[in-house]
Amino acid sequence: MDLLGPDHPLYDVLRKPALPQYDDIRPAAIAQCSSTADVIEALSYARSAGLPVTPRGGGHCFAGRSSTTGLMLDLSPLSSVSVTGASATIGAGARLAAVYRGLHEYGLTIPAGCGPTVGIAGLTLGGGLGLLGRRYGLTCDRLVAATVVLADGNVLTCDADRNPDLFWALRGSGGGQFGVVTSLTFAAVPSPTATRFKLTWPRSHAAEVIAAWQLWVPDAPDDLTASLTVNAAEVQIFGATLATFDPGPLAAPEIDLRTDLSWPALKASLSEGDPDTRIIHSKSEFFRTPLPPDAITELLGTGCDLNFTPMGGAYNRVPVDATAFAHRTERFLLEHAGPDRNAVRRSWSIAHPYASGAVYPNFPDPDLTDWHTAYHGPNYPRLRDLKAEYDPAGVFQFPQSLGGSR
Repeated sequence: MDLLGPDHPLYDVLRKPALPQYDDIRPAAIAQCSSTADVIEALSYARSAGLPVTPRGGGHCFAGRSSTTGLMLDLSPLSSVSVTGASATIGAGARLAAVYRGLHEYGLTIPAGCGPTVGIAGLTLGGGLGLLGRRYGLTCDRLVAATVVLADGNVLTCDADRNPDLFWALRGSGGGQFGVVTSLTFAAVPSPTATRFKLTWPRSHAAEVIAAWQLWVPDAPDDLTASLTVNAAEVQIFGATLATFDPGPLAAPEIDLRTDLSWPALKASLSEGDPDTRIIHSKSEFFRTPLPPDAITELLGTGCDLNFTPMGGAYNRVPVDATAFAHRTERFLLEHAGPDRNAVRRSWSIAHPYASGAVYPNFPDPDLTDWHTAYHGPNYPRLRDLKAEYDPAGVFQFPQSLGGSR
């Protein structure tokens, strides 16, 4: 383990999270962990120094939970990708772009997100939505084993037979709840050749496009994933299909199709352009029924970006209690985003009466009061009991965490 203090030349490089609103959080120290043994040593140091501890894979947490004023565990050196047959074992510090490239060498992939620098561990532990999700399920649905270091330094292997309760909890409860995950093993799927599409309209068409999207995409064939975004300038439906592209009921004035793309190339094409370095606030909820026209009109007047992600398909063919991820009956996720926090809250409040009340654990919302139900639904009591069993002192605790006595 390499322990880096504020005077170390790499400290500022490593401490900065992906989201700029948390740039001012400064850890007391950063532990660079290259092995499970390093994580054990880092946790021992945190106990002896009386420091709170936070693991970081990618640093994209919407609520800043991958940053701390205590000891930050930098897991980025744990980035290996190895394959045996159709089984892929991935280090907890790996980022998605490297995961896709590494698995593609073996003709494989996993259903996961698009952000190239998103960490595989955090994504998986909170569920994991992505372009192959309607075909193959959440990222956590493909998880078959994980290695976890508990707060007391004990190392557990979790799968369907060994520590099955903890394995259940790791699939969708959210990152950093029970221990430090150092590796994850997935049942991989064939890496497809696919078509990437972008359909674009002037913003004046937003209401009609949203209305049509809500009725079409959540019920579309599993091979199609089409997200929708509305910003100040335009409306865009984008995504991927494993079959011949069919725009359904929507005729767009501008269509950008790229066919026969490898899966890493398709993912990379969705991240083209300069990154957005603004401070962006967001709130989101799941929906089981379409938004009515009046609500859509009101939402379009808030000035916020609106991002719709489809559910359905394989996401919803898993029982609610089969994994910790409880949101198996939703049609879509709506995220409200923008630089004005009050405008984001106003936009969310307009849509909220029509939402299911469920919230994606990977999009944590510090404003929530009944977060137990929002994140975990009927799975919360079991998760609370498992938290008491595996982290009784509440070492891995933060606002809206499952519990503990710390």
